[in-house]
Amino acid sequence: MAAAASPSPWTIETRTVVLLTVIISVMLTAFAWPAVRSSTHDVPIAVAGPAAAAGRVSAALEQRLPNGFEITRVDTPAAAEQLIRDREVYGAIDVSAGTPQVLTASAGSASIAQTLQGVAGALGPAQAAVAVHDVVALPADDPRGAGLTAAAFPLVLGGMLAAVLLTNLVRGRVRRIAGALAFAVTGGLAMAAILQFWLGSLDGAYLANSGAIALTVAATSMTILGLESLLGYAGFGIGAAIMMLLGNPLSGISTAPETLPGWSGTLGQLLPPGAGGHLLRSTAYFGGHGEAQPIIVLVAWLALGAVLGLLGHHRSRRAAAATTAGETTAQPAPYATV
Repeated sequence: MAAAASPSPWTIETRTVVLLTVIISVMLTAFAWPAVRSSTHDVPIAVAGPAAAAGRVSAALEQRLPNGFEITRVDTPAAAEQLIRDREVYGAIDVSAGTPQVLTASAGSASIAQTLQGVAGALGPAQAAVAVHDVVALPADDPRGAGLTAAAFPLVLGGMLAAVLLTNLVRGRVRRIAGALAFAVTGGLAMAAILQFWLGSLDGAYLANSGAIALTVAATSMTILGLESLLGYAGFGIGAAIMMLLGNPLSGISTAPETLPGWSGTLGQLLPPGAGGHLLRSTAYFGGHGEAQPIIVLVAWLALGAVLGLLGHHRSRRAAAATTAGETTAQPAPYATV
């Protein structure tokens, strides 16, 4: 009867516990820090009206919420609405007619729309309700934007799972890449159909929304495939950290990048989850306005994944050639004297 294996040394258990503690602490920090430290700062808005009136509104906003807004003055409400539709600003305050009116875009950020409405309400006469016009509203079937917020995690997880499963189940780099791109297309079509036709969370053109999701999934999965090709299983860990621990909590999908602390909102928009969420908002609610930057970011990550995969392929070929050459050298010559 075989002897039972001896227990692991206490040092191994200690290192394991320490590692698990570090991992859970990093995960908590990654998700809780942006949420707890979120605030309104440098949010681009417009103020429509005469220069003097707009100046008074700007001063009042700065007093109530210091550094909260980055203000662009325009002459007419129509010009302010156009800036909102072009995704240049999140909303506007119209003082062209005397009494302030708030122009919001809940489809751009429901939280900022509420903040702007609350701050602007204090600018009007006491006890008077401030008129609010939602220029770009969320769909009637999902007025809180819950569907888009919930889609943030599957967008990241889908690309990660594709990379892991393709690496473990499919042999051949070309086939893995083809599988990742094929899944991005089918996954984009499926997710957009669920969000748009079943849940009613998306407006706009279905194929454009599908393309936004597909590009996000492809950028995520190709990057992780490239990291795995170059670094092995360590690439999975690095890719997961980039996409899940950085990209997901810093995406700003549930609020807006400008509400995240410090530099984190800007960083989040340079990662696939944030760029993908921004792109999907543009295609679903704003007719494609503001889509150029996220497309460039996603294509750059897609290209990075391809380059990393190519480097990993060449390194594997060199290693295989070196191994073959070593085995050949180790073989004795046919007529060598022993």
